[in-house]
Amino acid sequence: MTPPAPTAVPAPPPGPATVPRSRGSKVAPVRPLVVALVGNPNTGKSTLFNALCGARARTGNFPGVTVEKKVGRLKLPLDGVAADRAAEVIDLPGTYSLSPRSADEMVSVDVLLGDAGGGALRTPRPDAVVCVVDASNLHRNLYLVSQVLELGLPVVIALNMGDVARLRGTTIDVPALSQKLGVPVIPTEAHRRRGLNELRAAIVAAAAGPAPQPVRSLPDAVSEEADVLDGWLAEHGCPDVPAYLRERMLLDVGGQVVERYRGRCTGDLPAHLGGVRARLAEAGCRVPAVEAAGRYGWAREMLNGTVETAVEPAATASDKIDRFLTHRVWGLLTFAVLMFLVFQAIFSWAGPFMDAIGEGQGWLTGLVQDAMPPGAFRSLIIDGVIAGVGGVLIFLPQIVILFLAIAVLEDCGYMARAAFLMDRLMSRLGLSGKSFVPLMSSFACAVPGVMATRVIENRRDRMVTILVAPLMSCSARLPVYLLLIGAFVPATAYLGGLVELQGLVLFGITSLGALVAIPVAWLLRKTWFKGETPPFVMELPPYRWPSLRNVALRVYDRGKAFVTRAGTLIFAATVLVWAAGYFPGDHTELHAVQAQIESESAEAEPDETVLEALELRRRRLSSDLIEASVLGRTGHAIEPVVKPLGWDWRIGVGALASFPAREVIIATLGTIYSLGGDVDETDDGLRDALRRSEWPDGDPVYTLPVALSVMVFFALCAQCAATLMVIKRETNSWRWPLFTFVYMTALAYIGALLTYQIGSRLF
Repeated sequence: MTPPAPTAVPAPPPGPATVPRSRGSKVAPVRPLVVALVGNPNTGKSTLFNALCGARARTGNFPGVTVEKKVGRLKLPLDGVAADRAAEVIDLPGTYSLSPRSADEMVSVDVLLGDAGGGALRTPRPDAVVCVVDASNLHRNLYLVSQVLELGLPVVIALNMGDVARLRGTTIDVPALSQKLGVPVIPTEAHRRRGLNELRAAIVAAAAGPAPQPVRSLPDAVSEEADVLDGWLAEHGCPDVPAYLRERMLLDVGGQVVERYRGRCTGDLPAHLGGVRARLAEAGCRVPAVEAAGRYGWAREMLNGTVETAVEPAATASDKIDRFLTHRVWGLLTFAVLMFLVFQAIFSWAGPFMDAIGEGQGWLTGLVQDAMPPGAFRSLIIDGVIAGVGGVLIFLPQIVILFLAIAVLEDCGYMARAAFLMDRLMSRLGLSGKSFVPLMSSFACAVPGVMATRVIENRRDRMVTILVAPLMSCSARLPVYLLLIGAFVPATAYLGGLVELQGLVLFGITSLGALVAIPVAWLLRKTWFKGETPPFVMELPPYRWPSLRNVALRVYDRGKAFVTRAGTLIFAATVLVWAAGYFPGDHTELHAVQAQIESESAEAEPDETVLEALELRRRRLSSDLIEASVLGRTGHAIEPVVKPLGWDWRIGVGALASFPAREVIIATLGTIYSLGGDVDETDDGLRDALRRSEWPDGDPVYTLPVALSVMVFFALCAQCAATLMVIKRETNSWRWPLFTFVYMTALAYIGALLTYQIGSRLF
């Protein structure tokens, strides 16, 4: 029998096609459908998710793991009834297979089996699965489809990127393919929002109907051994293990499923599985090769007669562009220019917005000062609440600009090329090419840098990148460097003035964190995150114009996640530090002086002499109060600890106060030295005060070794509550921000100690 001639994959309807439905009688409320979205990376899965759900999405983490959980809501049409059906769409991480090798990868399998989370956090088993496949690369994509079809769930295939398939000369007989697979196949072009209504209708129909017959792509011997294994597991305390997980035990040597059940079984599960695999090998089913052969053989059978590809695919525009952008010379140069523009934008373009936020913070502070007399409550509002909110919002411009750049580069297809170009360099550190952008972003600010690690699919790579990102020298460290270099490093010039010593010291101290990150990343990969480095396999998606809607949704999503999750923690940390610097001192006299200053300033012709005297009095009182506060007392208490670094208690207080944010040390030192908290790194008065500062025996506190010691400490220490809170938010655990704080503080102390002890012997 001659199979029907294939036709080119039809383009989805261009407009918002209407799915007929009546709106007659009312129906009882029903629970929302749960729909899981799975697919290979770079198949347009996230674009389809955004097209379906828009801004009605919320992000979080699956309980206990670092995998981001993104859930969106949509309305599904119901034919013949009154109301649309609400649905929750779970966007699972992109994956090439459902063969979990880590706890994070196990999440997708658990969600599809209805075993993710526990109690109120449990994710219900999906009512339907939408498997997004790349129409231009069906053979490889059907590998994952074959695994999904074994789970006994209603499945809809979203045949995405049909436009790319047509350009490459691929023709697909969609009805025939759907018939062979036994599930609906819906052509979609997510970036053009085509085929969405047909997909929604297919989801409703699939969820209401029976699940398709499970695919049998593996030899019968594997299924038979999986059935026998069921009995062995039941005898050893593990009854009712799903059939799919039993097959994974057999096929994934050292996989996550075996790790999960080896502790639950009373028998030696790995040894038993070794015997089973030996029997399979004798039967001609050698593990793991049997799975690849079986599934790709099934995929070829599905495509036979339903898909035709050009004998020699035509070179597309993407192929021609790639000859330049992935070139070992021109590609790297282009990448360098693009990265320069991105980080220039983060560093410079965000400036006006950050200034505006700072001015808004000052305006609010003025309003509170005008409305309330000086006192503890006003100090809480100004120095705790407004400063805390401002400390959150001040990062928002940088985060928005970074994720705007990342979203545009991802949506146009360039980010995959960037990862390909940088993989050779980053692989020497045990990382992947995708780690480069987050680490470079951290030079501007570690907060967006840590958040940018979401582009890294591999958990080990992502965790190591998160843990070393705070070592990159962010812009908040710069004021400290400029203050101390300007005050204590000689302005010596070399090579006729082309090279200056102060510039060399600034370059060295700025590079220190990146240099230290190399052995730290290597050590992490050899200890907590050891394991075989996965081969760098990445699909290079075709270039396309970025979708304004997708870019806007991604930027909105990231900005919202930062403000609502990390922002609340940053705010709380700021208020706690305010309390430590305020209590338990008696601020009555300070408040009275502050009231006199404000009263005198409000006069039409204020007496400058009186104002100057009052301001001097206020600064001295502030200095005395911070020394008497919990923060100041702690500074005195830790003086024996910081003295080996060459520091006195005042530097210790400055370092303690700057743990929420490094730049706080400038204002703290200004307060301690009775100069006020509004000084900056260019203030000559502060530099003079540091130079005049003495120990009780008359020796100067600040010398060149002490200045270098302080800078090394700030270069390596995790003095940024915002970064630690974002790490907590990204890893879904307090363990990793605590680990980051401890290891970086230890590194900073040892580095500062060595710098001072060696430097004091040389200078």
